[in-house]
Amino acid sequence: MKKNPHFYPVILAGGRGTRFWPLSRKRRAKQLLALDGKHTMIQQTVARLAPMAAPSRFWIITNDDLRPAIIRQLPRLPSNQIIAEPAGRNTAPAIGLAAFLLLRHDPDAVLGLFPSDHVIADQIQYRATLARGIEIAAAGENIVVLGIRPSRPETGYGYIEVGSSDEGALQVRRFTEKPDFDKAKQFLDAGNYFWNSGMFLWRADTLANALREHLPNTAPLLEKIAAAYGTRKFADTFRRLYPKCENISIDYAVLEPRSAKGEAQSRIFCLPSDFGWNDLGSWTALHEHHVAKAKPGDGSRSSTSGSFALNAKNNYVHAPGKFVALIGVSNLVIVETEDALLVTTLEQSQDVGKVVKHLDEKKLKKLV
Repeated sequence: MKKNPHFYPVILAGGRGTRFWPLSRKRRAKQLLALDGKHTMIQQTVARLAPMAAPSRFWIITNDDLRPAIIRQLPRLPSNQIIAEPAGRNTAPAIGLAAFLLLRHDPDAVLGLFPSDHVIADQIQYRATLARGIEIAAAGENIVVLGIRPSRPETGYGYIEVGSSDEGALQVRRFTEKPDFDKAKQFLDAGNYFWNSGMFLWRADTLANALREHLPNTAPLLEKIAAAYGTRKFADTFRRLYPKCENISIDYAVLEPRSAKGEAQSRIFCLPSDFGWNDLGSWTALHEHHVAKAKPGDGSRSSTSGSFALNAKNNYVHAPGKFVALIGVSNLVIVETEDALLVTTLEQSQDVGKVVKHLDEKKLKKLV
């Protein structure tokens, strides 16, 4: 695939991945784990984008806890483009900083915003969809979001309502945050809703102007930080000004108010995407992903790594180096590390993050 000289992948890699505790920790978060194959999630993210952009055009936004490990895992990327936020401020300041940085470097820059922990099955189709999205984003003040056609009434994802079609892209009517089950069922039945994948494309100047409009207090701070990049003042300016930025997602900051202007004015487009997407948001999602990948005839099609099972099915076990016997149990998640043991059910694995919150409150730092 021919590389677009103005395409810059920006990968957000600052989260803790608390729902994958006890394997995921502050300095070894979900994106640094090899949950789906030999390579870590962030390594896979970079690898599937590599045919579209040279290593010098990648930017990673992370935190101080994870930056050293990311530099080790991605040795081909410029380490000065692996940037650690001095304070977590959600996705709007993070991607906004990248926009202001790139605007100074390339006035025609098109940014791609990518989470660092997704799974993509069909990488050829993925890159073809991105290439089309880059064309749309480069053509003016357009914002492109990759939408995943929903297969179930999922309450863990945001939704995109779409309207009329324009050259293969659908005009976005509105974004809706995670709904309850009944609302999610309505969205599924309506047929014109997509899951919000969290992957966006836009020109750097489009995003910068949107931030100036919708975050007038934060945008000037980001511009000052970007202006200091590459100088001795950068670290101090970054540390001093970035915590003053609003703590807000790009969805709330830009996408929702812009979509409220109506289809014709918002210039937000959804590209329906069918490339086998999964955000692996919990142990249950990982278990389901492994089961879906299993070949017919693989026993119970369970992702159990146990050594012995009797009347046991649909369990997920991670206990490296241990003999595990499962007898008469079903739908369990069991994860062991050197210092912790998690036992929950597939149904309640979304609540694992509450364990981390408890450990934080009790100041049990060695366990987080």
